[in-house]
Amino acid sequence: MNKEKAVVVFSGGQDSTTCLFWAMQRYKEVIAVSFDYNQKHALELQCAKNICKKYNVEHHILDLNLLNQLAPNSLTRKDIEVDKDAPKEGTPNTFVDGRNLLFLTFVAIFAKQRGINSIVTGVSQSDFSGYPDCRDVFIKSLNVTLNLAMGYEFVIHTPLMWIDKAETWKMANDLGVLDVIKNETLTCYNGIIGDGCGDCPACKLRKKGYLEFKKKYLL
Repeated sequence: MNKEKAVVVFSGGQDSTTCLFWAMQRYKEVIAVSFDYNQKHALELQCAKNICKKYNVEHHILDLNLLNQLAPNSLTRKDIEVDKDAPKEGTPNTFVDGRNLLFLTFVAIFAKQRGINSIVTGVSQSDFSGYPDCRDVFIKSLNVTLNLAMGYEFVIHTPLMWIDKAETWKMANDLGVLDVIKNETLTCYNGIIGDGCGDCPACKLRKKGYLEFKKKYLL
């Protein structure tokens, strides 16, 4: 097994960028892979590209427009507004059916062609926002499936799986990239870099976590 290389599923957001720097401290070579599924906030791809260029990370953007056709939602349709609050039942309308399943599957194919076993993704069960494809049971299940499907030994790493947003901010601080995460990433569902719009669920979660981080860890 090649333990010197890793591929990171990279959106340019807080979580995946934190994982990118986490991987850069652990592997000699790190490759970032982003996906273009005609998302409404396409600025995230430019944001991802800028981060990789600035920090000298090999970056690839894969075309996944079919996902847009199959799974219309508030992140892919201008006529669907983002839910400001989580629904009492079911998944938020920001959930894209099959997104992490497809992202990780395509990244695995990409990784195998390059002799890479380690895949890093920023999903978190602690802050999964009602998304079923951010759960640990899904990741473990998919890891087994990918290994069986391709006759290859993948390991999917999830550094954020059991930590909340405050602890994710702490990880960024411990990695020495707090300012990078705060100012150069795009988490906002409305496509605003840094602190974002402040009103969408992603911005609220990010801000709440940051305030908790400052209170707990920045004395």
